Amino acid sequence: MATCNHHPLHYDVSANAGAAGYKRPSMQQRLAATRPSGRSLRVAKVKSAGPATDEVPADSTFPAPLVLPGDELSFDPRYPPQSLRSWKQLKERNVVTDRRRTIYVGAPPKVAQDVQFVDHWAVPEAVAGAIKAPAFEDIVNYLQAFYHGLPVRVLHARKLCFVDWDDGVRKKLSSESDWARKPRDVALATRSEAIRIRVRKHESFPTQLNLNDLLDVAISILPDDAYALLMIVNHDLYEDEDDDFCCKVSKTATSAALAAHLAHPSPTPGTTQSRRHLELLWLSRVCKTASHELGHCFGIDHCTYYACVMQGTAGLSEDARQPPYVCPVDTAKLLTATGADEMDWLRALLNFCERFGEDALFAAFAAWLRMRLAELGMGYMEE
Repeated sequence: MATCNHHPLHYDVSANAGAAGYKRPSMQQRLAATRPSGRSLRVAKVKSAGPATDEVPADSTFPAPLVLPGDELSFDPRYPPQSLRSWKQLKERNVVTDRRRTIYVGAPPKVAQDVQFVDHWAVPEAVAGAIKAPAFEDIVNYLQAFYHGLPVRVLHARKLCFVDWDDGVRKKLSSESDWARKPRDVALATRSEAIRIRVRKHESFPTQLNLNDLLDVAISILPDDAYALLMIVNHDLYEDEDDDFCCKVSKTATSAALAAHLAHPSPTPGTTQSRRHLELLWLSRVCKTASHELGHCFGIDHCTYYACVMQGTAGLSEDARQPPYVCPVDTAKLLTATGADEMDWLRALLNFCERFGEDALFAAFAAWLRMRLAELGMGYMEE
């Protein structure tokens, strides 16, 4: 992997942050946000590159959000921060219990024989030789590491399948070209019902699916022992008619979430990079999205304290810049929910990342994890 040539490294907000009206919480406020009491003792300022203290990590490990022009915090610089205390007091948050503690992940739905055209909707327009979509098993394995401490299982019991939807008033179209011009609604069938999925044409993909309809399906198939369900879909999504696209959505109260493979368009193979590299790049993007959306199912709001996987995003370029790790504030929430030991959790993530060491994001995340483990005093450094 190539050496980073960026020097010096920047750990603070960008110059745009002040102009946008964003004021980062102070170190005292950030430390207080990690505590159940919401209070902190006065501590000395940590230098930008460390060393960290027992309570305050180095800025080089947990830098500030960039807040570049067009970023989420540039549009909404006063978005309220969510501390550990406010998260624990959140009425909408579902507490993990002995009865409901399993995270389920649903594979992309199958497609019935009479609606095979639905498969074509997942292929981007004017892209030849598209990269193979991320393997479902790899996404599940990443989530098992990210949510270490809770069981993460594949949803086998309720097979989902796209089927024809006939509301009794649909006009008959005479040719395949008619279907191409006017994509018809379909249904997503469970064991007990078929729920209509609205569709629409879009310039980048033959057809987009309505994410609210898909979310209704996810909610309807939640197992009794489920804490949360994440449903992976192959198609591009939209929320309402004003959207160009929407890549992800979740609902805290119902603990259901969606993540779309095509939220992160298949990297174009016509580059100097290998197909394997592009496949891993796509996998890393989907893993970040999946972990973020499940975080919302735990009641974790968008982060405004640090650069963090739980940051809000205003577009794909900002999403690609955001790190895969969890900041100290959201780490406190996540470990409270999962009951995991922090060191075991970090090691589980490191073991996953080392399987895909040739990918830039996973290699960088692995390096970050090793350093974080060392900072926590365990001396877990690669020989």
